[in-house]
Amino acid sequence: MAFEVQPIREFVVRPAIPSPLSRLEELAYNLFYSWEPAVRALFRRLDPALWRACNRNTVLMLGRVSQAALDRAATDPRYLLLYRQVCDRFDAYMQQPPAATDRLVAYFCMEYGIVECLPIYSGGLGILAGDFLKAASDSGEPVVGVGLLYQKGYLEQALNPDGWQQERYPVNDFYSLPIRPVTDEQGREIRVWVQLPAAPLAIRVWRAQVGRVNLYLLDTNVEENRLPEYRAITDQLYGGDNVTRIRQEIVLGIGGVRALRALGLEPTVFHMNEGHSAFLALERIRILMREHGLSFEEALEASRASNVFTTHTSVAAGIDLFEPRLMHEYFQEYCRDTGISFEQLMALGRWNPKDASEPFSMAVLAIRASSYRNAVSRLHRRVSQQMWAGLWPQLPVWEVPFTSITNGVHLRSWLNTDLASLYDQYLQPDWRDHYDDPKTWEMVDEIPDRELFEVHLRRKRRLIDFVHERLVASAVARKAPAAEIERAREALDPDAFTIGFARRFAAYKRATLLFRDIARLKRILSNPQMPVQIIIAGKAHPKDHPGKMMIREIVQLSRDPELAKRLVFVEDYGIQVARELVQGVDLWLNNPRRGEEACGTSGMKAGVNGVLNLSILDGWYDEAYEESGGWAIGDREPYSEDQDEVHARAIYSLLENEIVPMYYDRGKDGVPVEWMRRVKQSLKYISRQFDCRRMVAEYMSQLYGPAHAAYSEIRRDNFALVRRRAQWNAKVLKAWDKIRIVDPGPAPEGAVTSGMPIRLRVAVDLAGLRPDDVRVEAVLGRIGPSGKLESAEVVLLPPVEQRDSVFIFARDVQPQQTGRLGYTVRVAPNHFDDPLTRPCNPLLKWASDSGN
Repeated sequence: MAFEVQPIREFVVRPAIPSPLSRLEELAYNLFYSWEPAVRALFRRLDPALWRACNRNTVLMLGRVSQAALDRAATDPRYLLLYRQVCDRFDAYMQQPPAATDRLVAYFCMEYGIVECLPIYSGGLGILAGDFLKAASDSGEPVVGVGLLYQKGYLEQALNPDGWQQERYPVNDFYSLPIRPVTDEQGREIRVWVQLPAAPLAIRVWRAQVGRVNLYLLDTNVEENRLPEYRAITDQLYGGDNVTRIRQEIVLGIGGVRALRALGLEPTVFHMNEGHSAFLALERIRILMREHGLSFEEALEASRASNVFTTHTSVAAGIDLFEPRLMHEYFQEYCRDTGISFEQLMALGRWNPKDASEPFSMAVLAIRASSYRNAVSRLHRRVSQQMWAGLWPQLPVWEVPFTSITNGVHLRSWLNTDLASLYDQYLQPDWRDHYDDPKTWEMVDEIPDRELFEVHLRRKRRLIDFVHERLVASAVARKAPAAEIERAREALDPDAFTIGFARRFAAYKRATLLFRDIARLKRILSNPQMPVQIIIAGKAHPKDHPGKMMIREIVQLSRDPELAKRLVFVEDYGIQVARELVQGVDLWLNNPRRGEEACGTSGMKAGVNGVLNLSILDGWYDEAYEESGGWAIGDREPYSEDQDEVHARAIYSLLENEIVPMYYDRGKDGVPVEWMRRVKQSLKYISRQFDCRRMVAEYMSQLYGPAHAAYSEIRRDNFALVRRRAQWNAKVLKAWDKIRIVDPGPAPEGAVTSGMPIRLRVAVDLAGLRPDDVRVEAVLGRIGPSGKLESAEVVLLPPVEQRDSVFIFARDVQPQQTGRLGYTVRVAPNHFDDPLTRPCNPLLKWASDSGN
């Protein structure tokens, strides 16, 4: 029982580690162990039962393991051999040469899912961020992570006897986690400060080592903060109201930039992984104004060049909005400090800068303050272009400047160890390092089907044992009757075809789609010749009543006598549950409304383990389906409500007529031949294409590299370039209203033969500007049934002739399409080299704007 006595003199007691094992603490504090099985084996062998009880927490393990166990290990030659091998492997990994660059990327995210014992994540965004840091470490890329350290983290889920989700929030003991407070040379904990309305806020900085990458986590629960509400800012992930949220995002964005500076780090690229950290853009502007004498506009231009924003959102409801009153309360001091008006500040976060009543959008701020913006799958790019087109009202939707980099998964974190051992036998010895070489994965075909199938059956048996333990523990915890506990032990059959479904219980993910026709589902599950079973897991947000209703509905169905042994719900979905499911089921089901799943990565994790996908063509699967070995639900059509019934029937039909029969169609050796062909296809394609290292490499080449180069150019000679650009912007703006497209040029007469050039010619009155001040472009494409251009391309027209203030821009082009084509012309300021870096609300004139 805890009691409060003041004052408390605090100190930390560390285990007395025998000298032959002196590096155990170093290994414990590096999250490399979360993806290196040998390191985990080293700690597990000290005390297997304690390792399991510690939830894969190496630091807690060292704190609780008996001195006798440590002394015994220090004299055991078998353990010492493993210890030396692990140290050699760790050293080889940590001492790999880093990428040869002076670039440093600061990666900001609200949550990180790295290992079970560090519960500072809620779902896919956090897992993706954790995998990103791991892959950056593997690749040797210069990345530093910034996030928040939550005292309670996200919810732990428990179901009451009625199947209703209840939430628990265990308090984290930071000193028993694989993190350490950052200290200065005198050993004092580092503090950074931000100004909040009632008082300055102190922030403690912790460090988690993710292989070769440092993750800095910010914590406001420190004694310097006298106000309880300020100490509680980092109390809980996604908890509280909008006041709590704005405080958290100030700590993450502004406090995060200040923490990096306090540590002597000078990133050249700042990556906002979702809009939660967008206040970092305001802090960068303030620093540039104060330290380099730039104006607000100049500082915005300078910082914007090296800001990257990634959106993971497909619906407007996922965007953080703050009312003007709240923004004024928290940023009036910022406005005084920078000398800008409050309306100037608010304009950065508004769709319509002139609408004084519009809330401040964190996503709009991130978009306006970033030169580089990306979605997380190809389909999500098109969704994002539609979603944010209003910020570029004069551009066609297909030109809205968002690119896409499809997410990936950290292969070594999610690949089961049995399959990895099989790869060690049949693939090249260095297969882990050559993930992107197709030849690496072609060798999967050499693995005998029977061996591969046996490996998967072994994982399925492990999964079912795991589920039994969870079901029994949950039933005992809620004081269920003995009969229910016995049913939990009897649920599931290791020989039955097993479907997995696990994700956040949000309405758009349609968790209950599979249960629209219960009678038909029962026939599928209870077929004595081809039995099927379903394992479901997932959490609903504490305030999501419909999500909780879906969970309750599934739990109630699982108690139907005809379904009791064939349908189970596993409580408290997290990294551990996800790992067991994606490694052990036979089929992974994913059925969101198309266009609302930005990417999704659970199907990738299943695919790299040889689990086939049955999914809507959304997110990553829209670009992977044809080569994935899996099946598609529906077509590439926008979602409408009548599709719920259509998609449910499609799932039933595929299960009845193709998927389940294929799994049970065994050869003489008991192996399903066609099924294993598809499994190998999944392993070969998904393992290569959706490895997170591919994603990191694309960020480096497509976004970070250009952003770093742009910032390196801009900051030369004390930002002379951006000062000149500000003067140039003023000159262009002054002349812009007078610029006219005098003559957009004649259309070609008669039909044009394919492959023959046509002359595009346009006359523009530049109102005193020079030709290199503008970009004159033709937009050429096919004319669709609606009379609008389709499948268009943009052609830059160079200046060829001058007549007083009128310049002629022209080029010969060879149309690559046939049929009914057309073009129009436009003129824009020439202040960006890459169309993807085009700023919001750009100056742009089309031929129609000049009356042509």
